[in-house]
Amino acid sequence: MKNKGRFLLILGILLVVIDQVIKVLVKTHMTLGESIPVLGNWFQLVFVENKGMAFGLSWGGAFGKYLLTVFRIALFGFLCWWITKLLKRGRDGQEKGAMAPTPMGVLVGLTLITAGALGNIVDCLCYGLIFSESTVNTVATLGSYAPFMQGKVVDMFYFPLWVWPDWVPWLGGHIFFEPIFNFADSCVTVGAFYLALFHWKFFTTE
Repeated sequence: MKNKGRFLLILGILLVVIDQVIKVLVKTHMTLGESIPVLGNWFQLVFVENKGMAFGLSWGGAFGKYLLTVFRIALFGFLCWWITKLLKRGRDGQEKGAMAPTPMGVLVGLTLITAGALGNIVDCLCYGLIFSESTVNTVATLGSYAPFMQGKVVDMFYFPLWVWPDWVPWLGGHIFFEPIFNFADSCVTVGAFYLALFHWKFFTTE
């Protein structure tokens, strides 16, 4: 259990650090709306900020932002508690009727989701207090642009892979995948899809 727990902790910290390094570099080196082609027009770094949920969605203004941040913190706490509980399963596996140890894949998937949640929590809690406002003309420096829990989430990954043909109903002329997202969003999405595709039986038999 200790080795598993140590591995998951290191993995979670590493993912959060990667997320924050990318965001800080973007925040302090790019102006708002600036675009840097990485793979032609297929993959671009585009600096945007959002006040709300993942993939640029928002809800409820300042009050909604507070609620969303509280929800994220509560979700993070629950996930940490759940992972700790699942780590303890099977510790006494020799006893009759003891539950089997939790598959490592389940623990890794939940760690991805937890790390992603924490990555965006850091933006909401801290970025407004430690950075100046990003604009289309100026790069952010150390400063302050918003109160506690009102920081904007930094997004940068953009994959406009193709534009739907005009003849496609409702979608014609629109970009296939328009949201701009960050590394933390990717961790949550990959973790959720991984669990749904490969470990759904674990959750249906709980």
